[in-house]
Amino acid sequence: MLLIGIAGLTVAEHEREQLVAPQVSGVVLFSRNFQSRQQLQDLVDDLRNLRNDDAFVICVDQEGGVVQRFREGFTRLPALAKLGQVWDRDPERAVALAEEHAWLMASELRAVDIDLSFAPVLDLARGNRAIGTRALHADPEAVSELGQAYVRGMHLAGMSATLKHFPGHGSVQADTHLETVTDPRDPDSLRQEDMLPFIDAIESNAEAVMMAHVVYPAIDALPAGQSRVWIDDILRGELGFRGLVFSDDISMAAAGAAGDVAARIRAHQEAGCDLVLACQPEAVEPALAATRDMSPCDPERVGSLRGTVANTWESLEDNPQRNQFIAHIQSLNDEEYA
Repeated sequence: MLLIGIAGLTVAEHEREQLVAPQVSGVVLFSRNFQSRQQLQDLVDDLRNLRNDDAFVICVDQEGGVVQRFREGFTRLPALAKLGQVWDRDPERAVALAEEHAWLMASELRAVDIDLSFAPVLDLARGNRAIGTRALHADPEAVSELGQAYVRGMHLAGMSATLKHFPGHGSVQADTHLETVTDPRDPDSLRQEDMLPFIDAIESNAEAVMMAHVVYPAIDALPAGQSRVWIDDILRGELGFRGLVFSDDISMAAAGAAGDVAARIRAHQEAGCDLVLACQPEAVEPALAATRDMSPCDPERVGSLRGTVANTWESLEDNPQRNQFIAHIQSLNDEEYA
């Protein structure tokens, strides 16, 4: 039911009580929870000992570029926009690099026993202030090809893929962290443009989808993550998606139209979200109070997101493929594109 955040580098006593609540299915880590790779490993080990079951996932946003929560001791990943720049000159190379970027990101997280990075971003690069260089390209076909390659790379590293932010957050300017956002386009434009990469990546067996907090009034008056039309009728019905559906963080301003924390959670759950993100520590207690009498997410479904094929960090460092991929990926930071 809930994925929650914690405040610091270790788990506080009151957070231990929060994390063992039956409605909590996992934790989302941020830069505030990271100091070094060893500290992170200790934190993850503590979380695993606290919740010694398969129906608990440890998650992060480790996209690269401006959204890379763990840096020291991890490969500095270029923003996904760099892959789009390569696409303009050499699509075949861009596809190969997308798969390598994904494998590198996911394999390093799996080596410290983190299950899931919320990736890839499939929003189009069309000027949204929150997305920016996090997006692969402005062209839906390019994003589709690169997104599918990214899903393949994550799968090769033993990590499930999370497509975000459905049905597409990139074609409007406003930032859902800060304000209510509306995309007024007609349904055909949405399907032919922003939704195309999601449709193709779903067919590539992506395991999860994160919803946008954007309102698309031509489809429904509610934000997509609070809309049964978007989740049940379109995502699950029309597109045949059978994986798990995440909300975006309910602390964001664009989620606020539903009301307080309890109302936001109820709106997302009634719309069909399997897991609701309450990432800010101040939102956790109200979220727990609001869900005390709700059934937790099916443990088997949550467990399907757990990572596999985890190497130790030492064995990962000895892997010549990793060293090769690092050289390829980091060279992107040195290349200039018009």
